[in-house]
Amino acid sequence: MPPHATVDQAGDASATAAVRPTLILASTSRYRRELLARLRLPFDVISPGVGEGALADEGPADLARRLSRAKAEAVALLHPDAVVIGSDQVCEVGGEAIGKPGTHERAVQQLQRLSGQRAVFHTSVCVMRRSIGYESHAAAPVVVRFRVLRAPEIEHYLRTEQPYDCAGSAKSETLGIALLDAIESDDPTALVGLPLIRTARMLREAGIDPLRP
Repeated sequence: MPPHATVDQAGDASATAAVRPTLILASTSRYRRELLARLRLPFDVISPGVGEGALADEGPADLARRLSRAKAEAVALLHPDAVVIGSDQVCEVGGEAIGKPGTHERAVQQLQRLSGQRAVFHTSVCVMRRSIGYESHAAAPVVVRFRVLRAPEIEHYLRTEQPYDCAGSAKSETLGIALLDAIESDDPTALVGLPLIRTARMLREAGIDPLRP
C-alpha cells in the first residue's frame, strides 16, 4: 500500500505574514531536532509534556495523529503567535502498536516480534499557528520489511546503538538500516521521525518559507 498524506487546515498564512514568526518544535526527541535543523531555520525546542499512552480501541495511525496534534496544541496554547510543530511515530505490525522500548529487554522482544515481518511506521506531523487560526496535519506512513534476525545480530545491534528511544527499536539512520530488507516511502526522513517534505510545505503555509532569505 503506497504512503499517502491527509491534510486538515484552516487558512493559508503565507500571504499575510509580513514578518517571520517564531518557530517552535514541540518535542524532546533529539532525532527530530537534528532533522528540523536541516532546514536551516532558527527554532526553539519546548517539551510538550504530553503522555503517549493509547486510548481504548485506538489504532496505531490514529494514536500517532492524536499525539502529534496534542503535542503541537500543548505548546501553541502558550505561544499563540508562534508556528509550532508536533510530531509522533508509532510502529505497527500485525495490527499491534509498538512504541519506544525504553529498556534493553523490551527492545529484544520488539525486534524478535519484527523479525521477518512487514511493519508500518506511522509518522504524523501537525503544524499550528493559533493567532491566525492555522492548523494542518499530515500522515507519512513508511512500509518497512525486516530481515529475519538472529539473536546474536539483535544483541550486537542493541549493544552498539542502544535505540531505546526509537519506535520499534529501529534506528534506521545508523546501524539499524542493516535490520531491513526494504523501505517504501515518499518522504525520506519520515522513518527517522519528522517528514520534512510535508513539514516544509506546512511551514510555508503558516508563514515560514525555508527558501526565503
